[in-house]
Amino acid sequence: MCVCFVFVTLSLSTMEFLTFRKITGAIWSIKSSSLESSSSSSSSLLNKCTRHQLSLSVSPTSRPRLATRKLNRFKVLSTSGDKETNVLEAKCIEEIYDALAERLLPVAATTSNLDSKYIVGLAGSPGAGKSTVASEVARRINMLWPQKAPAMDSLVEPFDIAVVLPMDGFHLYRHQLDAMENPEEAHARRGAPWTFDPARLLTFLKTLRSQGSVYVPSFNHGVGDPVEDDIFVSLQHKVVIVEGNYLLLEEGIWKEVSSVFNEKWFIEVDIDKAMERVLKRHISTGKYNQSPIFSFGLKRNICTPSSAIFQCGIICAQPRKPPDVAKWRIKYNDRPNAELINESKINADLVIRFMEVDASYLDLA
Repeated sequence: MCVCFVFVTLSLSTMEFLTFRKITGAIWSIKSSSLESSSSSSSSLLNKCTRHQLSLSVSPTSRPRLATRKLNRFKVLSTSGDKETNVLEAKCIEEIYDALAERLLPVAATTSNLDSKYIVGLAGSPGAGKSTVASEVARRINMLWPQKAPAMDSLVEPFDIAVVLPMDGFHLYRHQLDAMENPEEAHARRGAPWTFDPARLLTFLKTLRSQGSVYVPSFNHGVGDPVEDDIFVSLQHKVVIVEGNYLLLEEGIWKEVSSVFNEKWFIEVDIDKAMERVLKRHISTGKYNQSPIFSFGLKRNICTPSSAIFQCGIICAQPRKPPDVAKWRIKYNDRPNAELINESKINADLVIRFMEVDASYLDLA
């Protein structure tokens, strides 16, 4: 009886043990599945968040390889006579950069002569992101070029074949504005077409065409004047991206400037959003030290902010523009300029259009 009892007890314990194993196994299976699902979900989310990040490895004798996506986002926007205008649009700014770089790489590959240049004119209103687009496209071209030119010696550091030439270096000097018939208006409207020197820009571009290299000025925003011979376009540069506000105008000498370009690009952006970015730029980095703006506003009865008028002595000593002064400048100068620039879009070969959901580029330089 005792043996039987022990046997029964042992049997029950074994059954309980087996049942316990089944239950715990099922629970563990559920937990594992849940963990795997959670891990998979987290991994998927991480992949989504980092899908545009690039993994680069750099060595002394080779450049990083740039990952790119094959895109076919260029389409015909309109046709006028023999002229076709293409449009490039994307929700992701990285796709814009990649597509533009891939567009220019074949041209660079077929440009064999050292003094031969493929010159792109990139225009758009203030705050459109011209400088950012130009520099990012040039950077990608320079990274991708070693992959497209396998004949290059792997032991030699590849040279840059793309360079950016900003139109800002062709601002008139402040002393030139002072010498104008109405210097106060000239300073107040600095940034308008007539406050640049397009004839000088044209001379430099023609020199680049004929000689293959040239030193060009940059612009020091802190000082407020050009810096001579600050940018060198060398013989090795095959692609030159000229970026500026008025490059596609077809009035006066601007038309001759526009005729130099092999391709004309225009960045299309909502003017209100562009002015928001310009406002931020004025407030955060805009050096304010030119009182002629205020006196010009008073003489012309322009609605200049009272704080700007009566506190000129204080404001002029500040390193940044106060918000009311910045808003006045946008209303009186930047926005009218932007409206004029937008009219030149019809002269572009390619319109670059950023989808509304991706306005992050507005925060870029």
